[in-house]
Order: sequence, then C-alpha cells, then structure tokens
Amino acid sequence: MTKLFSVLVICVIVLAHQTVAQETKGKDLITRVCQLAQKNSDLCVEVLSSDPKSANADDINDLAIIALRVAARNASAMLNDVKSMIDDANLDPEVQQGLADCKENILDAESQLEDTIASLLVESDIDTQKWLKAALAAITTCDNSIPGNDDVLSVKSRTFRRLTNIVVLITRALPKRTSAQPSKV
Repeated sequence: MTKLFSVLVICVIVLAHQTVAQETKGKDLITRVCQLAQKNSDLCVEVLSSDPKSANADDINDLAIIALRVAARNASAMLNDVKSMIDDANLDPEVQQGLADCKENILDAESQLEDTIASLLVESDIDTQKWLKAALAAITTCDNSIPGNDDVLSVKSRTFRRLTNIVVLITRALPKRTSAQPSKV
C-alpha cells in the first residue's frame, strides 16, 4: 500500500510539473525564451512584447513567427530606403550599382524570411535554419555592396542581423520535431 501511495504521489508531482511547464505562456514564455538571446535579450523582449499576439503565445513556435514578422518589417524598411536612395542622380554610379545589388539581396532576404515562416508552420527545423542562414547571407552581401558602415542601411542591416539571430536562437530552442523532407536552398 505504501509503495502504491508513493508511486501515486510521484505521478501527481510529475503531472503537476508538466502542467506548469505547458502553462508557461505570454510574458513568462517571452522572458524564458529571451534569456537565450543573452546580449540581445532586451531587444528580444521588446520585439516579442510589441506584438499583441504574444500575450497569448503558448509555444516557442508562435514567438519565432512574431520575431520573423518584425525582421521582415525591418527588411521592408531597408528596401524602401534603398529604393529612395537609388534614384538620387547625384550618387556615384558605383554606389548606385551597389544599391541596385543591395535591393536584390534585400528582396531575397524578405523571400527567405517568408520561407522560414512556412518551414516553421510545417515543422521543418532543418529548412528553418537553412532559410535563416540564407537571409543573413543576403543582408551581408547587401552590406558588402555599399561602402561605409554608418549609413542608414548599415544601421538597419545590423538591426536585421540582431533580429534574425534572435529567431535563430528561438528556433534552436524548439523541441526536436519530426519534419517534412528538407528542400534545397
């Protein structure tokens, strides 16, 4: 009888612990996940808390999608800046060409972020990481197309990298899942 009682107590404790772990959501989940971002934890909390949907986020996947949407908005803002700069007739032709190249790379990064969201939705962890790496590479190529590192685009690209790296950390924290076959990047 004592053994049975002990086993029941242990089962109740384990079930209670699992229930509490599953009930971590919203602000508590954001705080826990953003601890992974270490030096970018403040930005992580700010970004994830800025979306009203985060209050009801009940898993890490939801937070990753929220962060991806913020990164995509950052990329769109960069693209708008490039489009307005590229038409400046006073720019050196080399800089204009760099901006044109950058524009294409930002478009690629936006597309890769969309592919990342799709990969998350179908739980393809391998594809998720590949698309994130591709988006980061596209922004690096954009940066290399334009001289200087203190212009508006460089500042936004650093923010893009920080946002995307937060997503990388969040998605690495996802529980291992069975996923669809990886596609080629």
